[in-house]
Amino acid sequence: MSEEAEPEGLQSLARGLAVLRALAAADGPLTLAQVAHAATLNRAVTRRVLLTLVDVGYVLARGREFSLRPRVLELGEAYRASLRLPALALPAMRRLSAATGQSISLGVLDGAEVVYVQRVAGARIVDVVLNVGARVPAHATAIGRVLLADLRPGDRAAVLGAGPLEALTPTTVTDPARLGEVLDQVRAQGYAHIDEEFEPGLTTLAAPVVDDGVVVAAVNLPLSTASLPPWGVGPDLVEAVVAAGREISAAVAEASGRAGAPPGRG
Repeated sequence: MSEEAEPEGLQSLARGLAVLRALAAADGPLTLAQVAHAATLNRAVTRRVLLTLVDVGYVLARGREFSLRPRVLELGEAYRASLRLPALALPAMRRLSAATGQSISLGVLDGAEVVYVQRVAGARIVDVVLNVGARVPAHATAIGRVLLADLRPGDRAAVLGAGPLEALTPTTVTDPARLGEVLDQVRAQGYAHIDEEFEPGLTTLAAPVVDDGVVVAAVNLPLSTASLPPWGVGPDLVEAVVAAGREISAAVAEASGRAGAPPGRG
């Protein structure tokens, strides 16, 4: 595909990555002309890209020279954290599964979907079995709502679109405005609770996994609605899921050398 035929967003991303690669390969700061030459871009385009990267904190402008800022390390760290997260989560997930008898899942957000990255099978079987790699709509799942709740409102809107959202059951929240109110509540209380919005007969709880103040994943406890007492989900189950999220967050912090950092929201 030619540059003229590529979508503008794809062009901008490719140019930004080319500039970052050029700066990363340099022995020291580069001038605008040097960046343009190394990235094989014209000077006007290179200037726009550099100013954008300066605005978002990835590039430092000092006089006529440009260099990478430490924030660029977040990109590599996020990738490394995503690779080790499933292994770090296993001990807490196994304990939660042993305590509840249920299968426990860990998921991350990919666009408007949740991708399951870890699972521990429990003794009790619910109708839905979602293995590692499975994808589900974020808006109708407890994991998805925990992850969406951590996004800024503008980012939520970009992910979810104008709506209406897909109704998986008669009770699924499909109005983005109403979902926004639900997500605000999820963020405030520190967990998500869904009754039969993903599948009839299924109630789910999920709690955040936090890395350096950012929700990077969520741990999920599925329950058969029919097995619950008349008053529904009790505080003991909520606390068990939230505690598992905190335990995983603490493991991530320790692995990242931030053992003294707060492991997550209360």
